[in-house]
Amino acid sequence: MSERTVLDHEVIVVGAGVAGIYQIKLLADLGVDARVLDAAGDLGGTWYGNRYPGARFDSESYTYGYSFSRELLNEWHWKERFSSQPENLRYLNYVADKFDLRKYMEFDCKVETLHFDETNDLWRLKIANGRQLTCRFVIMAVGLLSIPTPPRFQGMDRFKGRSFHTFYWPHAPVEMSGKRVAVIGTGATGIQVIAEIADKVGDLTVFQRRPNWSAPLNNGPISEAEMADIRSRYDAIFKTCGRTPGGFEHEPDRRGFYEVSREERLALWDKLYDSPGFAIWLRNFREIFTDEKANAEFSEYVAERIRRRVKDPAIAEKLIPRDHGFGVQRVPMETHYFEAYNRDNVHLVDISQTPIEEITETGLRTTERDYQFDVIVYATGFDAITGAFDRIDIQGRGGAKLRDKWNDGPSTFLGMLVHGFPNFLMPSGPQSGSASTNYPRGIETGVNWCTNLLQYMWAHNYVRAEPTPEAQERWTDHVKQMYSAMLMRKAKSWFTGYNSNVPGHEHGKIRYLVYNGGAPKYVNKINEVAEENYQGIVFTPASPPDQHQGGEKVSLVEKMPS
Repeated sequence: MSERTVLDHEVIVVGAGVAGIYQIKLLADLGVDARVLDAAGDLGGTWYGNRYPGARFDSESYTYGYSFSRELLNEWHWKERFSSQPENLRYLNYVADKFDLRKYMEFDCKVETLHFDETNDLWRLKIANGRQLTCRFVIMAVGLLSIPTPPRFQGMDRFKGRSFHTFYWPHAPVEMSGKRVAVIGTGATGIQVIAEIADKVGDLTVFQRRPNWSAPLNNGPISEAEMADIRSRYDAIFKTCGRTPGGFEHEPDRRGFYEVSREERLALWDKLYDSPGFAIWLRNFREIFTDEKANAEFSEYVAERIRRRVKDPAIAEKLIPRDHGFGVQRVPMETHYFEAYNRDNVHLVDISQTPIEEITETGLRTTERDYQFDVIVYATGFDAITGAFDRIDIQGRGGAKLRDKWNDGPSTFLGMLVHGFPNFLMPSGPQSGSASTNYPRGIETGVNWCTNLLQYMWAHNYVRAEPTPEAQERWTDHVKQMYSAMLMRKAKSWFTGYNSNVPGHEHGKIRYLVYNGGAPKYVNKINEVAEENYQGIVFTPASPPDQHQGGEKVSLVEKMPS
């Protein structure tokens, strides 16, 4: 290796959110020369960017925090069952400061290109300011929902009031009192924003294209006594999370849907609807995910609960989805969302009937009329899972572009490696277990596995790792098979790669982005690969080959310290 190609770092981690923070913690503990680069002004990832009113966990707070440090678990007091964005960002800063991780991080550091140098088995990175870096391994911790997708309306730059996507909600307070506000979009973000600002604005108009199923979050404070009890049960809590399909405390009802009476089903649903968090979704009968008749019966139950909460029957019907059943895509959780439409200052516009034609200087125009606004909020979602990869010019062997390889949908090995892109690791990549589970539980699994793979390589003096095309094809086929039994495959959601604001993703062709087999199955699968000396991965030893150094096999995911 020439002086020109001396490594700046052994590992570069792209992203300083939940995954990047944990990844650099493990690398620092191992004494690895590693660096974290983030395009934002500080750490936090999604909790740094998403500052819109109402932004909060839909995972129970105490199941979302890191599990790797008993001392951290004993110190931190979650104030709410479902913590809000400011508290979440404080938590991540607390973790970084407690373990002195900031010294490994660089901010306002947007990676524009990642090119693999085959001659020297290294990655070359170019930063937006022109700086160039080299490293042996790149670990992509870029987040699942980190690339916002504004709509493509004409005239968006003409509006003279304030307008922004929820991801870019200003850090300084936005004056809402007495203002005429538009919210475009009723997905998970829109639902949170609408419920939070309805009683704070002068007038609120919601523009809805497709309604989403939603259910009460049932949030509440966590007292000192309750937090002490949670601390005493952390081992059991994380054990439960580890055995449930979604990585939550919520375990599915093991009874068959048709084995119990209609009265028993209704009694269960009444209890779950009033329970905190995803209980209504994940403590339910398994058939609601796979059986159309069962799903239709439960969806009608939720529809009736919505009708009870919305005073105007016509508005209630507009808020009930007709194109998919409850739970076949990720369920937004809400606090008094449906009650917001009972207010005189809140109006619902169905833009599937009267589409938005353009944004004007003073508001917007639909096919029916002009509207005047002071603030327009675009709650139009994200280019999910693959979007952050597509925004970087990532080139592997032979100059192959990852963006082109994934044009019709990603293909990966275990959701963490890609053929043709050596030493390129994705702890929470497409087709991994992270997107379909309680995220920190999924990323701890992915980060642990990727770190173990690196330890294995260092112990054996390997300089390159890449999955075989056959192993990658088998995994992608397995991911597709996991979709086949799920009603999710019929939904237009980010789980299936649908986004009308992303060119090429609006046609409804399914893209297999997430792993639907559940967390336990996923962990078993990736551990089987590791136990077979990373079967399906080709390793290249450092030259000369006769200097190969052996080493003990490293720990597996479930054996990492907690």
